Amino acid sequence: MSGEYDDLKRRMDGAIAAFKHDLASLRTGRASSNLLDAIQVQAYGTTMPINQVANVSVPEPRMISVSVWDKSMVGAVDRALRGYKIGVNPQVDGTKQRIKQPELNEQRRKELVKISHGYAENARVAARHVRRDGMDFLKKAEKDGDISEDDQRKRSDQVQKLTDETISTIDHLLSDKEAEIMQV
Repeated sequence: MSGEYDDLKRRMDGAIAAFKHDLASLRTGRASSNLLDAIQVQAYGTTMPINQVANVSVPEPRMISVSVWDKSMVGAVDRALRGYKIGVNPQVDGTKQRIKQPELNEQRRKELVKISHGYAENARVAARHVRRDGMDFLKKAEKDGDISEDDQRKRSDQVQKLTDETISTIDHLLSDKEAEIMQV
């Protein structure tokens, strides 16, 4: 079970790491190329990340520049940027697209908080999925006679404790980010 527990811990840590990455993309003060990491572009008959069809850079503190490598992909990149719910309006200039980071007014701050809550819920769901997998493993091990009922209960409590710690960490990270966003 120790190996299984370590795997569960690794997967829970992965949910936290993914959540931290998502939060890092929510920049409050200056533009960040991380903001576009999750954007997928329909290119060459498949879906691929934006950084595989264009160069994403931050030439100014409040602007992101996207330089598309293939001129025929400008329209697809533009559609992907406009379809992504980050509240930006790209300006096309040849093969370059410039995205001005909007001013952080009260409405934009609330929007960022709402986005961060969505990221947190996704991380919590991922942690719960890991817990479910661990509990299923324990139930199967008990059914197969590999562990006793008492061991199964004890280890289930360990898995639940790990889940509670993970969700608590996610909630703490969320509250810190929320305070950063709402800071005037």
